[in-house]
Amino acid sequence: MSPHGVSVVVCVYTEDRWEDILAAVSSVRAQSRPALETLLVVDHNTVLLERLTERYGGTAGVRVLANAGPRGLSAGRNTGIAASRGSVVAFLDDDAVAERDWLRHLAEGYADPRVMAVGGRTVPLWASGRRPLWFPEEFDWVVGCSYRGLPAGRAEVRNVLGGNASFRRTAFDAAGGFATGIGRDGDRRPLGCEETELCIRLRRARPDAVLLVDDRAVIGHRVPPPRERFAYFRRRAWAEGLSKALVARSVGAARGLESERRYTTRVLPVGVLRGLRDAALARPGGARRAGAIVAGLLTTAGGYLAGSVRARRGGAAFTVPALPAAEDGSANGEGAAA
Repeated sequence: MSPHGVSVVVCVYTEDRWEDILAAVSSVRAQSRPALETLLVVDHNTVLLERLTERYGGTAGVRVLANAGPRGLSAGRNTGIAASRGSVVAFLDDDAVAERDWLRHLAEGYADPRVMAVGGRTVPLWASGRRPLWFPEEFDWVVGCSYRGLPAGRAEVRNVLGGNASFRRTAFDAAGGFATGIGRDGDRRPLGCEETELCIRLRRARPDAVLLVDDRAVIGHRVPPPRERFAYFRRRAWAEGLSKALVARSVGAARGLESERRYTTRVLPVGVLRGLRDAALARPGGARRAGAIVAGLLTTAGGYLAGSVRARRGGAAFTVPALPAAEDGSANGEGAAA
């Protein structure tokens, strides 16, 4: 396989995650396949920007940038993409740590020139030390992690998951950047789906594009105590429904809900039955897991219906920005080590 220069973008927004940010950067710097660079994009937080600049100023391979767009994760990612020099751009959450071979496994997927994106597997790092008994694996997406129902091994998918993902730079030439007005915005309602919308848009622009997930490319994602609670579970499920409505409004329900149909008709019913079986066998948490699956599905569906009404009334919109070429021309396939 010809190696690819990989730029890693870590979007940050709060000093509350200072130790997590340092751990994320350290995990990138410890990769068995070194990154070309690590870009820390600070989302409209002057104090954090100055602190990180002081911490990493003069550190080879680490650059600290201010989000050049509106507040939010999508604009932060777009800032990182525009400033990056690699032929591949990878994204790591600011509260996650990558295993040593993470970048090596992501980069291997690009040996096939048709591959435009490669994602990995994200495992939860529970603050309490173990998974809450009521929390079903089918809903690990609620805490930003890979969930039961995703394909195993290396497989083609509709979309990668944004906290552990990479894209060929030419993907952004074809489709533009992450849409602003969708996805997370600091501490506001925990929306999502910006990577889903981008991947669907990419497949429209490049019908021959291949998007992969490789579950050997592993990161651990920290789950703080508030996100282990059922109140957050419901809030995140509702927000996901709102986000899905935005995506479906933009790209059509056929594509926007293609994977979700299989998930709701196959994966979730099996999960409910598994929970009821565990309850019948007196295994802890079985009935609560089954109930959480039903509650999560109904809450997400409610959010989707509310979001659909809002979208039809013109109350929700997002913008897809075009991105400039990389500083060294790597958007045209000339990136370092490409």
